Parts: sequence; structure tokens; C-alpha cells
Amino acid sequence: MAKTSRKQIDKDEKKVMSELEENSRGSLNMLEKRLKFSKQKIWRIIKRLERNRTIWGYTAIVDDEKVSLKNFMLMLKRSAKPMDEKTLDTFMSPRLQELASGIGVSLESTYFVQGEYDWVLTFTAPDIMQAKRFCEKMMVSYPGIFERMSLMETLITVRKHHIANPNATKLKDFL
Repeated sequence: MAKTSRKQIDKDEKKVMSELEENSRGSLNMLEKRLKFSKQKIWRIIKRLERNRTIWGYTAIVDDEKVSLKNFMLMLKRSAKPMDEKTLDTFMSPRLQELASGIGVSLESTYFVQGEYDWVLTFTAPDIMQAKRFCEKMMVSYPGIFERMSLMETLITVRKHHIANPNATKLKDFL
């Protein structure tokens, strides 16, 4: 019987997480109406998800264009040179953001991935020149660590963090 109730809780947790992904600022009243759960149950689920770090942050989605920023993706391929612990720690700490912010770049996300590249960073910068300066700074700051990199600029964000861009119709201008 305990297993059955745990599966029910997991299903309910998924429903709560899905609603929070769509609107993390939603009130308990709004969640109660949409999920048909009591406010107390929703609050307990959210607190449990935060406590066990299933939910580890909330964010606002900003229209980069309206704040005069552009969004970029930097893909990095590691070289055969071993990455020492200090370098690895840099990728997992605020020091990488400090490196970026010194030249007007703001890191959004950093991923270690499986595939042609090993690291993917997404960030905002005022223009392509600042983005390229960041790429150069990465190569200079970590000599021999990266074999190659590829920089891409986002033209239109269609969806971000589970939210559809209300301005995504601009995509038609590019197609």
C-alpha cells in the first residue's frame, strides 16, 4: 500500500512541477483551481521538492531584445589535455560568471554534454563582438583545454524554460 501512495505522490509532484514550469509566480489559489488539490497539499509538495532539490530555482524570462541584449550559445570541445580540478571547479562556481561579466557577458546556463562537443554555455551579450571577446577570453584563460569552439547567435527564441515566446511570430520574417 505504501508503494501505491508513493506513486500517487510522484504523479501529484509532476503535476505541481508542470504548473510551476509554466508559471512559477502562480499563487496557491491559482494552483488550487488548476490542479484541484488543496492549498496545503500543494504547499507541502512544493516545500518537499525544494527541500530535496528537485526544484532548485525560480527565474524570470526576460525578452533579451527589449533590454538590448542578444542570446548566444557557445559549444566547446575538450582537448586530450586533462582538465585539472581547479579548472573544473571554475565551471561549477561563480568564477566563470565573473570571467564573463568582466566583458559585459551574462551566463545563462552551462551544460556538460555527450556528443560532438563537451560543454555548452548559453549567455547574453550586447553584440557579437562582446560574445567573441568572451570566446577569446575562454581560450586564453584555459590554454590547451579546448580543442575547438563554435559560437552561435540566437535569431528568434521560440520557447524558453517551457514558455512560448509571445513574439515568436517574428520567426516568419526569417523563413
